[in-house]
Amino acid sequence: MRSLADIAEEYDFLDSDDRYRLLIELGRALEPMPDALKTDATLVRGCSASVWVYPTGDAARLHFLADSNAAITKGVVALVIAAVQDQPAAEIAAMDIEAALAPFDLKHQLSSNRTQGVPNMIALVKAHAARLAASE
Repeated sequence: MRSLADIAEEYDFLDSDDRYRLLIELGRALEPMPDALKTDATLVRGCSASVWVYPTGDAARLHFLADSNAAITKGVVALVIAAVQDQPAAEIAAMDIEAALAPFDLKHQLSSNRTQGVPNMIALVKAHAARLAASE
């Protein structure tokens, strides 16, 4: 997965249509999430589309699998995952993910329908990280 900084650099130079295409590409590039992991327990609440996030790894290197049934939303969750992928759980729990995503200005780039679940995606990722960091 590409770094968030690398994605932001490309995103900054694109027009609206190309930004949509980039988000779709990012979603397609997500590591496949097995259907067996797409359960009610991994479902992110409050999203207009179905979004699933599943943590793997350990406190030293937390890794997430994610998927969505909508292409743009899958790209948005890919951005969230890119911000935290393979970092220590304690760092993720303390991270300001909203600030990391600020360069993408998603609220102005996408409809409110597409972004309403972003805080819930972030909260779920941070909650997983905080739980894992606390269990060390």
